[in-house]
Amino acid sequence: MAYYRIQAAVLVAAFLLPALVESTVRHYKFSVVLKNATRLCATKPIVVVNGKFPGPTLYAREDDTVILRVVNHVQYNITIHWHGIKQLRTGWSDGPAYITQCPIQPGQSYIYNFTITGQRGTLLWHAHITWLRATVHGAIVILPKKGVPYPFPKPDKEEVIIFGEWWKADVETVINQAMQSGLPPNISDSHTINGHPGPFPNCSSQGYSLHVETGKTYLLRIINAAVNDELFFKIAGHNLTIVEVDATYVKPFSIDTVFIAPGQTTNALLTASHDTGKFLIAISPFMDSVVAVDNLTATGILRYKGTHAFFPTSLTTLPPLNATPVTNSFILSLKSLNSIQYPAKVPLTVDHSLFFTIGVGINPCSTCVNGSKAVGNMNNVSFVMPTIAMLQAHYFNISGVFTDDFPGNPPIPFNYTGTTPKNMQTNNGTKVYRLAYNDTVQVVLQGTAFLAPESHPIHLHGFNFFAIGRGVGNFDPVNDPKKFNLVDPVERNTLSVPTDGWAAIRFIANNPGVWFLHCHLEVHTTWGLKMAFLVDNGKNPNETLIQPPSDLPMC
Repeated sequence: MAYYRIQAAVLVAAFLLPALVESTVRHYKFSVVLKNATRLCATKPIVVVNGKFPGPTLYAREDDTVILRVVNHVQYNITIHWHGIKQLRTGWSDGPAYITQCPIQPGQSYIYNFTITGQRGTLLWHAHITWLRATVHGAIVILPKKGVPYPFPKPDKEEVIIFGEWWKADVETVINQAMQSGLPPNISDSHTINGHPGPFPNCSSQGYSLHVETGKTYLLRIINAAVNDELFFKIAGHNLTIVEVDATYVKPFSIDTVFIAPGQTTNALLTASHDTGKFLIAISPFMDSVVAVDNLTATGILRYKGTHAFFPTSLTTLPPLNATPVTNSFILSLKSLNSIQYPAKVPLTVDHSLFFTIGVGINPCSTCVNGSKAVGNMNNVSFVMPTIAMLQAHYFNISGVFTDDFPGNPPIPFNYTGTTPKNMQTNNGTKVYRLAYNDTVQVVLQGTAFLAPESHPIHLHGFNFFAIGRGVGNFDPVNDPKKFNLVDPVERNTLSVPTDGWAAIRFIANNPGVWFLHCHLEVHTTWGLKMAFLVDNGKNPNETLIQPPSDLPMC
């Protein structure tokens, strides 16, 4: 059993309290640090965990029980989501504010308690309330059980690499001003690699450095913790062998450019194949639409042992902003390992065949600048956050918090990727789609052409799913299912629905509770591009949601 104590605190270049890590197997200690935010091109207070940006990496093994006490020392409400952890019967520890728990209020604490069942690899944790995850995030490294090897050559060393976005302004102010005006929020000022933007005008940061030795192999645990940007990642002069995504093994393949959406993780093997040298590490955004993004490239340096400081750096060419073929090549190369030890258990029959349109519309707003505001929606429903956590309402039979009439199909069919309908106004509601325990579910996620269509990274809480198909244009219910991969589709918790296109997923509803499904672009989540599944208890005790903990926060 691993025990972590996590403290969130405002950083103003001051000493922060350490966190204590205890385990029946090994002990960890998070050191007291002095954090200087000026290396990120601005002096400002930011919300962090244990004085770290990114936050501390949590280590566990498959089947470990993890207990984390989160203490809130800031003026904001806070929750932490353990992104990709299945939370089997422990929805109380999932973390999305007002979905599975009320927020942890200033001066209060909450203990997250969950078991990592049947998972190994790389995941992430992040704040799941407003935009605080811009700086409140970190890695989760789940090692295999003792004595169980990786299904790929053992690396000589492992390295966690976290991508992020940085605003010179306070992110809560950024989104609050946008919501009041009805206009899109300001884009970020830079991207970061492990908290560093790289050499930058009027900024002291020299960027992230990765030191390697010739002939050795490195497992890069890559995480996109960015708030709104899908990203490309390259290392000059080196290919990467992809071996895992979202804590599930894949058939290895070699590629020079990684595509990774917010909330996704990718494990890649890097072989240090040069004798000496310095090589550019770079990330840049992907956007194949007209939507504004932070188009600045964050950089770092891969440096071979023995290379002197003045050795020239080998450069690389990043894909253009709208490099859809590069994105598609990476996504289509992902296949489940589907071995005897790690089979791909794809549901072959479907109890619920659902069709969700996803996109952004326009609703009236009398107080907004243009008399209207952008809203996100699924099946024309813009989600309204409740004031009582939905899981608590479900468990304690509190009426009036949500309804279970979320539509399984669009209320009014239309040409989803064609001419934009004249009426783009959406309905508002707090609705769930109800599932019986062990139901098999297929969801076709259809992007729409409302406003500026773009790629949407959709994240499902409480489950992994199999990404069985994707395409451009409107989904064809007759012909497209014939092309579904039901043999070795990649297993994920977050996938990108292509711009003006669709993606299909399948999962088994074998986890009772209330589970969020939402776009992992924080701007779209804020606008309401989200819904929830309610999975009822099964018949047996081990198919039933456990009772809430005694310290569950109240609203």
